[in-house]
Order: sequence, then C-alpha cells, then structure tokens
Amino acid sequence: MKLDDAAANLEALGNPTRLKIYRALVRAGDAGLAVGRLQDKLKIAPSTLSHHIKTLVVVGLVNQVRDSTTLMCHANYEVMRGLVDFLAAECCADAVEDNDSKAA
Repeated sequence: MKLDDAAANLEALGNPTRLKIYRALVRAGDAGLAVGRLQDKLKIAPSTLSHHIKTLVVVGLVNQVRDSTTLMCHANYEVMRGLVDFLAAECCADAVEDNDSKAA
C-alpha cells in the first residue's frame, strides 16, 4: 500500500461515525449489511449515513452491491489487511539501531 492511500484510509476511519460503520461491517462478515439495517443498528440519519458510507467507498474500505431494491455494504477486507500490513510492516525496524547506539 502506498503512503497516500494509507493516509486516505486512516483519515476516513478517523471520524467516529465512519469508524462505527466500518466496525459494524467488519463484524457482519462476508454477508455485509443492508444500508437500512446499518441505519437501524447505529441510529444514524439516512443522509448522514449515506455521506459517511460514500467516504468509505471512495477510499476503498467499503464496497456496495445492489441486490434488487436493497443496497448492501461490505467491508473490503483486502484493503483492510493492506492497511494493517502497511502499519505493521516496519514494526521494530529501528530497534536494532537503538540497541547498537546504546552499546557505543
């Protein structure tokens, strides 16, 4: 994942409402949740919910699929894993340097 993409994903998840939406979709698993069900579950006004879902869709964290008259939302696990991997990729990479400098 590129730095700019990671920053956009983190910015989208930095809003408490969007984070609630995303967590609900992650908990729902591959089945996802209908927009109406998300609205009922999270008690978010329809226009507000649409705005926040759109932001998550734009950065790729959420996919939407229309099933007849129902709009289903799904967490994009590939993007989520990419973000987590990006954040953890260099975990402790400089720890050896810190230990070397203490020994000097």
